[in-house]
Amino acid sequence: MATATRVKVTEDESMLTSLVRRITSSSERDGWQEPVLPGQLTLTIVVAGASGDLAKKKTYPALCFLYQHGFLCSNVRIVGYARTDLSDQALRDKLRPFLKNTPEDKREAFLATCSYVSGPYDTPHGWQRLAAVLDKRESATPKNPAGRLFYLALPPSVYPQVCRGLKEHCSSIATSSEPGRSWVRVVVEKPFGKDLQSSEDLAEHLGELYPEEQLYRIDHYLGKEMTQNMFVMRFANTFLSPLWSRTHVANVQITFKEDFGTQGRGGYFDEFGIIRDVIQNHLIQLLAFVGMEKPVSLHPDDIRDQKVQVLRCIKPPSLDNVVLGQYTAANGEDGYLEDPTVPQGSRTPTFASIVLYIDNDRWAGVPFIIKAGKALDERKAEIRIQLHETPHFIFAGESSSSRNELVVRLQPDEAIYMKFIVKKPGLDTEPVISELDLDYHSRYPDVIIPDAYPKLILDAIRGDQQHFVRRDELRAAWAIFTPLLHAVDAGEVPIHPYPYSSRGPEEADALRSRVGWVKNSKYDWKAKVDVPARSGSRL
Repeated sequence: MATATRVKVTEDESMLTSLVRRITSSSERDGWQEPVLPGQLTLTIVVAGASGDLAKKKTYPALCFLYQHGFLCSNVRIVGYARTDLSDQALRDKLRPFLKNTPEDKREAFLATCSYVSGPYDTPHGWQRLAAVLDKRESATPKNPAGRLFYLALPPSVYPQVCRGLKEHCSSIATSSEPGRSWVRVVVEKPFGKDLQSSEDLAEHLGELYPEEQLYRIDHYLGKEMTQNMFVMRFANTFLSPLWSRTHVANVQITFKEDFGTQGRGGYFDEFGIIRDVIQNHLIQLLAFVGMEKPVSLHPDDIRDQKVQVLRCIKPPSLDNVVLGQYTAANGEDGYLEDPTVPQGSRTPTFASIVLYIDNDRWAGVPFIIKAGKALDERKAEIRIQLHETPHFIFAGESSSSRNELVVRLQPDEAIYMKFIVKKPGLDTEPVISELDLDYHSRYPDVIIPDAYPKLILDAIRGDQQHFVRRDELRAAWAIFTPLLHAVDAGEVPIHPYPYSSRGPEEADALRSRVGWVKNSKYDWKAKVDVPARSGSRL
């Protein structure tokens, strides 16, 4: 009883603090703090598409991680919904192989919270059965607030009918954005359309059913540790602020490389291509974090306002600042067109290098080189900020090839390092490039950095939209790339072949050099003593 009383007092104090803040602040966003789950919440997570690959490989393992580490409230149930006819036990048996990294007792306890309802997406019968399950569960704790999180692990083509079924049959609880009240939230996966018009059409359908504060458009790159660290690093370190502009920055590279091809999934990939699949969403989000101005507060909408502002300053790229490619057979691997699921003669790009410019005072004239590709020479995702050469360079060597660079590596082996010119040890005054290095696995050896999905699902449960894509943000991103995508679809942009396991088309290197990127002089990184060498090149 004493514990329950303390929880109730804490919740009342939280609501009172929130009320006072709104009355005394110039904006309800002032003094925003990360939401916390009320202790007595009756939480139900509905995974629509529970029998599919995304659910078993990403959604359920992420939920299991949160359950295992105590991030979900005690009164939680996870209800799967899909067209496949499964029993509760059959679903658990299907999920168990994908939860191998969880201790057996925790895994079985998690699976005990999972149940299943089968039904169609386009008729009301299944949704009514699901609604009965939710209502029965919440009626057992009538005095507690209820939370319903609908996670759509489904292709966007069925979003309108699924959301309509959920809205008409499963969303009839009194909701509020106030702390400690009941709520309904919907998490949707990319892709959000194929161009600006189709994205807006989908947004209209969803917006008719759920307001923006209930929609959580997930982009898993926003949940990555180093993406979120980029935001903190930029705005918490004074010495970076004067460097972060066209005055000192010569160019910015944002790179995504995969060392494998489509692996039999070319039929799906061919519908979208590398620009829609990676650049328009993941990499443009990274660009926004690099280019945005400091927000007024940590309120999710203050942060997203600044991201929208910088995206609106980017004009669609000119075709002479674009290089597209498609991988061919080499090194014992099949080419893209040899994938039996790819349409014969497809011109879908598997590689793209695109130069964008932010037309504002801070970044005018600075090229942002966005590059992504499949079947390349390594697996890597990183942000690389190259500064201008040192003026009046008085040491031996070329100043143009001795550039400072700040690198944020998202994968593999998360790290932040900065290339510095220092004196080479010895009797001569010879400059050499070294680094200031923060390697996460060395600095934080006991910290587990989870996949992005647990963080994003937890944010959705807490009601924190900071790491989700707002509608106007999505519109601004599509506006940048839609003219190029239409030109690609019309066959107006050449597709350059490149061998499997290569760096990509040679034309991409030429484009990068033309807009101002300079390869540094010889730079050898060596592991420190007693620290295991790490994968991933630093060239």
